[in-house]
Amino acid sequence: MADTFKFELVSPERLLVSAEAVAVVLPGSEGEMTVMAKHAPLMSTLRPGVITVELADGQKQSFIVFGGFADILPDGCTVLAEAGYDRAAFDGAELARRIEAARAEREQASGDDQAFKLDEYLSQLTTLQGSVPPA
Repeated sequence: MADTFKFELVSPERLLVSAEAVAVVLPGSEGEMTVMAKHAPLMSTLRPGVITVELADGQKQSFIVFGGFADILPDGCTVLAEAGYDRAAFDGAELARRIEAARAEREQASGDDQAFKLDEYLSQLTTLQGSVPPA
């Protein structure tokens, strides 16, 4: 049996999952990464995306997150998400609302730096939109 580690996904509203996991795929700011037991210590920012968790009992769970941070240690991984939702219960309305808000903010951008960051965020959100059920 593969080694396991403690995985916790926390959103501001609630604890979404706290379980023993075999592997967790995270949407890191520089690309997807897979965390397994005995991973080297690492902290990373997360972009909007899907977190996939393979639990110790073989089941898989998926969650939608809108950014956050991951704290990875050899014996555990904790994700503090800006916002997080169980993928099975996610209807897409929140994603559509965030895309519209980002577009409106992009139109009001006061400089190239702010516009670039908003363009990148919009790109991440629209990419995520292709992997979740429609609103």
